Amino acid sequence: MSQSELSEINDLVADLKNIVGGGYVLDDKADLLVYEYDGSIDRGSPVVIVLPASATEISSVLKLARAHSIPVVARGAGTGLSGGAIAEQGGIVISMARMNKILEVNSDDRYAIVEPGVVNLDLSTHVGPQGLYYAPDPSSQRACTIGGNIAENAGGPHCLAYGVTTNHVLGMEVVLADGSVTWFGENERDGVGYDLRGITIGSEGTLAIVTKISVRLLRSPEHVKTILMAFETIEDASAAVTGIIGAGMVPAAIEMMDHFCIKAAEGAVGAGYPEGAGAVLLVELDGLFEAVEEEYEEIEAICREFGPLEVRVADDSLEREKLWSGRKGVLGALGRLAPNYYLVDGTIPRTKLVDVLRQINELSERSGYPIANLLHAGDGNLHPSILFDERKPGDVENILAIGSEILRICVESGGVLSGEHGIGLEKQDQMPLMFSDEDMATMSLLKIAFETEDLLNPGKVFPTGAGCGDISQARAIARVGPGAYI
Repeated sequence: MSQSELSEINDLVADLKNIVGGGYVLDDKADLLVYEYDGSIDRGSPVVIVLPASATEISSVLKLARAHSIPVVARGAGTGLSGGAIAEQGGIVISMARMNKILEVNSDDRYAIVEPGVVNLDLSTHVGPQGLYYAPDPSSQRACTIGGNIAENAGGPHCLAYGVTTNHVLGMEVVLADGSVTWFGENERDGVGYDLRGITIGSEGTLAIVTKISVRLLRSPEHVKTILMAFETIEDASAAVTGIIGAGMVPAAIEMMDHFCIKAAEGAVGAGYPEGAGAVLLVELDGLFEAVEEEYEEIEAICREFGPLEVRVADDSLEREKLWSGRKGVLGALGRLAPNYYLVDGTIPRTKLVDVLRQINELSERSGYPIANLLHAGDGNLHPSILFDERKPGDVENILAIGSEILRICVESGGVLSGEHGIGLEKQDQMPLMFSDEDMATMSLLKIAFETEDLLNPGKVFPTGAGCGDISQARAIARVGPGAYI
């Protein structure tokens, strides 16, 4: 680094300290290292980290960044799995860690106003005593933030019945690239015109930075019934899912785990999944007591047609939590089976579950890499996890190619590139599998309408020009350095 470059960085750090205070600007190498990663395989080194406490401070940071043409990346908890919070082009990372307050709860109108750094599960815990909860429940809900959920339009097991993040956000305060602060959506009598709220949700921080959110709260259900169903094969479990949905039934959740996931989860948390099963379904019903019991009888009858090894109903809330602990903790538990895993996120039509899972298993056999299949089966959202060892030469390049092939299979089956993890850095080169040049040009016009400088989370979502899913060896090496954990 030249003397002039070093001087520019020192000036930038000084200016940021004037905005947020000296204790909330990090530029030490050890601090920066922590922010090189999120939950994905990507990495990138920011120049400086800033931890603002208000929309006003974020506005000042963006005005400063714009004046010096410095990229800015907003970051929640860093649990994202597509590289969306990675500062690939350096610049400023804005951490939302200090903006973590629940500002208002209106139990009569059933909404809450929160800051973006509020942890997802903390909101439901906070409003639970009032008989309310926040429905979106990503598997990382104990750590991920609502601001991060908005960036990716996150879902979770219960999105089958209740929808994803966009279905539960009423409105939000945002800071635009030029530093202006505005409100998108409701709570400000803004119910007409273009849906800027909807456009911003899922835009991965490329259009604006969210600083305050009004979210819809739901009444806690009168009755909840959680059922574990074990099957000899994953094909039988998939057929049962198709049967349930085909009968017109929409449970609160239908989750599926294959034998790899069962083994890992049992070893880690002892959730009580049956040994020897090829797959299990975790089905949850909620609502009025009589309706839930009637729905259970219908679903059990449907699943009996596919020869389950076991059907077990949780006797109480403790057993329910135990069954869910295996599902919620399974990704971390995969570390028992291999040093690393690469999680793929794609969505397919539910009627194609059996065929697509067969193709994924064939791909596993051909490649020699075990693939653990975890699914939000009810809405066709697949999470195949490729097990590998990044210390072995060629493994990283190989698993990236396998992941790309899985996404191709999903798209060709009538599905999409992502169900809830976003595009980020991970899938940007697969975008041409779904979108034409004209489609991408239209998206670019939208981006330009928000900002022309491309300083908000640059280098994300749009293809780099590498081709339809081609990932070069050089890029694989750049993505995962020695010692990286996936």
